[in-house]
Amino acid sequence: MYAQMIKSEATQEDPEKLTAFQARIDAGEKIEPKDWMPAGYRKTLIRQIGQHAHSEIVGQLPEGNWITRAPTLERKAILLAKVQDEAGHGLYLYCAAETLGVSRDELTEMLLDGRMKYSSIFNYPTLTWADMGAVGWLVDGAAIMNQVPLQRTSFGPYSRAMIRICKEESFHQRQGYDIMMKMAQGTPAQKKMAQDALNRFWYPSLMMFGPSDKDSVHSEQSMAWKIKMNTNDELRQKFVDQTVPQAEYLGLTVPDPDLTWNEETGHYDFTQPDWSEFFDVLKGNGPCNRERLAARNKAWDDGKWVRDGLLAHAEKKAARRMAAE
Repeated sequence: MYAQMIKSEATQEDPEKLTAFQARIDAGEKIEPKDWMPAGYRKTLIRQIGQHAHSEIVGQLPEGNWITRAPTLERKAILLAKVQDEAGHGLYLYCAAETLGVSRDELTEMLLDGRMKYSSIFNYPTLTWADMGAVGWLVDGAAIMNQVPLQRTSFGPYSRAMIRICKEESFHQRQGYDIMMKMAQGTPAQKKMAQDALNRFWYPSLMMFGPSDKDSVHSEQSMAWKIKMNTNDELRQKFVDQTVPQAEYLGLTVPDPDLTWNEETGHYDFTQPDWSEFFDVLKGNGPCNRERLAARNKAWDDGKWVRDGLLAHAEKKAARRMAAE
């Protein structure tokens, strides 16, 4: 459906409309679903919001695995609430994407057959309870760094969805840091577990911001349209600058021997992630790619009877209404 909409819009993209559209963006106006927009703007939003929504849904999998194994009843309840929040975030984002003319079913099918991606971080396994701390502290911390600027993004429904999402992500980040603090202040074995989690999740977390600016194919246009507010490298640097002091407070060591404070720049110098690993994971070759997609495909297939029942009920109700008229 949305592909037909983009094709029809392409014929409308005369220079005057594009100039007027960019003027609205530059003036800080919000673009709403019924407003005219370039086909590329719509396509970029569908890709970004869809990937964001899928990341929230797939992101439940590595954490949901630990709900029954959390060490206390309180930790179980907190983690359960966090996973429930992620489902809600996916719902908000799918709703925002639907205003662009793409259905939730279409987005889901693109995820399941590999046409649309989700965040590479969720293709790494969560091996210990400390990983729940690392995910909350690092992964949700990186997500917040990405998402807070999106509250000012130019597309109205996306911008408004991000307000509540960011509030809840802040809670997620704090609970993760609290887990890491308890582990770091615990027994030597617990502190070792926390350090191991930091070691494994540090570089995948840096990859969450996307490839370096010189290799990013979407950033320049997304910045011009104010779909993105900051470059990948800007956000990655901000994340490192904020997170390193937190690790030091915990008594943990960031796994980067070349990490140093640069007095001249006022930022940390750090080693870039292995981008060949990043692109390999995106291609489906990460530790858990197949497992994650298999789980989502199984959920989709298992839920078919529910979708079919709801559709049949809706059709029967519509038929009765038409007969009554």
